[in-house]
Amino acid sequence: MAVTAEPLAQPIALDGTRKQRGNLTRARIRWMVLAVVLGFAVVGGRLVQLGMVVQDDTIEGQTRDAITASRPPILDRNGLEMAVDIRVPSLYAEPRRIIDVNEAVRKLRTVLPELDEKWLKDRLTGDQGFVWVQRELTPAIQDAVMRLGIPGIDFITESKRFYPGMSEASHILGSTNVDNQGIAGIERHMDRESVALLQNLGLARGNALTPVELSVDMRVQHIMHEQLVDAMTRYQAIAAAGAMMDIYTGEIIGLVSIPDFNPNEPASALVKDTFNRITSGIFEPGSTFKTVTIAGALDAGTASMSDTFDARYGVRFGRYTIDDFHGKHRILSLPEVYKYSSNIGTIRIMQTMGKEAFRAFLTRMHFDKRMEFELPEMRVPTVPKEFSEVSAATASFGHGLSVSPLHLLAAYAAFTNGGNYIEPTLYKRDVADAEKLYERVIQPQTSMAIRSLMRLNALEGSGSQMDKEALGYRVGGKTGTAEKVINGRYSNNKNTNFFASAFPLDNPRYAMVIVVDEPQPENAQSGETAGWNAGMVTGRIVQRVAPMLGIAPDFSEALDEQIVPQAIR
Repeated sequence: MAVTAEPLAQPIALDGTRKQRGNLTRARIRWMVLAVVLGFAVVGGRLVQLGMVVQDDTIEGQTRDAITASRPPILDRNGLEMAVDIRVPSLYAEPRRIIDVNEAVRKLRTVLPELDEKWLKDRLTGDQGFVWVQRELTPAIQDAVMRLGIPGIDFITESKRFYPGMSEASHILGSTNVDNQGIAGIERHMDRESVALLQNLGLARGNALTPVELSVDMRVQHIMHEQLVDAMTRYQAIAAAGAMMDIYTGEIIGLVSIPDFNPNEPASALVKDTFNRITSGIFEPGSTFKTVTIAGALDAGTASMSDTFDARYGVRFGRYTIDDFHGKHRILSLPEVYKYSSNIGTIRIMQTMGKEAFRAFLTRMHFDKRMEFELPEMRVPTVPKEFSEVSAATASFGHGLSVSPLHLLAAYAAFTNGGNYIEPTLYKRDVADAEKLYERVIQPQTSMAIRSLMRLNALEGSGSQMDKEALGYRVGGKTGTAEKVINGRYSNNKNTNFFASAFPLDNPRYAMVIVVDEPQPENAQSGETAGWNAGMVTGRIVQRVAPMLGIAPDFSEALDEQIVPQAIR
């Protein structure tokens, strides 16, 4: 906005007091003019920084000042741009200045044939001072319209959000609407934090253009996205998802859910099944929950690594018997219960605690409340408030309750970081800040025992297929193959498969959860259980991202013997 001041008139000669007072008056006027000019310059500069101001008489029937406010750039943890504002032309009309509406409609539709003729004619008819015609156009379209020379037709330059990575981080970033307001993901969270309110007042917040730094590493994000897209094809799955977390800070390093969408085209998010399965999906976690049950019993002191449990026969509850998928039908040590994924043994371990103590442990692990996470799309787990003997038994091996993969990820982080629960975040957070938020949920010795069991399972149990893909990176984890509930009954041919892991287990730094929904065998030699799909996806991801994260491979058997003592093998 240009502001000019008329030059002052030539002074009139005054004598004595009148002259002094005249000089004082002229000085005051000069200072006032200077102050006004500076004030308008500051305001004008601020408006240029934030966006363009348009006096809008009637936009969609409302009278207000329309301000297209800028949004802060979003960067990954290494400074890579994930979301930026670009300037785009938007077409508007002043109907009261249009001389020939029919001619204007005809000409505009030669450049914009997608505009409905009747709608456009109604739009351009009347005495309104401002109406939108079409927003977020290209410079080429702008040039073509300007060449038409229609009175009362002009353009405004607006801010539009652009996402260079397209769909790779769509479920993290979310998207914005045509008014550049966040409608999903971290974009919506940013608006909730105050941007939207200030935009409505005509200003973006004072630090609106200060970049927002996320915890995400786009190198890791790219590889996770690539491998999960591959899993969809390789296993003919209906969906695949994964998230990786720094176990000490709670920072999310990568988060992907397939099918996804292109945030540059927000309508693509409305396609069926594009919801974020990491936060918005809740699933029966299957045998990944055996880690939870065993951690609870070990920490309570009701079970130990040297204890044995009778898995010769199924556990009966009235007319029902719970058995093992591939039972050993013998006495099992606690590590064997874990390695062979024995339902019977896990129930026996839970029963050493009692159902009330087991239920209390799930509360301690945050499995019955909504997680305080930046993404608005967050589900609450469904866990019975009270357990019967049967529901406690089935919950011990991950059936009869549903949790989000993010809840499971946070639990595995606590199990491997020494026993401290830390809620995940998408913003950068250092260890010092994270430690202030720690909540001790298990003792350090329990955490050490769980690390040993997870690595044992990778070496000798259901995670062995995964370990072949990630040799040298000391990954440990637990599979989970959960039958899906279809029309109120468990399906015998549709599963949701999980692999919950951490690495490197000699000095753990990262936890990860991978989900593959309704996978099929890759080939005739493959199986349908989680080790054959979710586990192998985990291995492929770790094999590629570990070097980027500063983790070197180590193939020494001595290191594995340190993680998994011979006494528990």
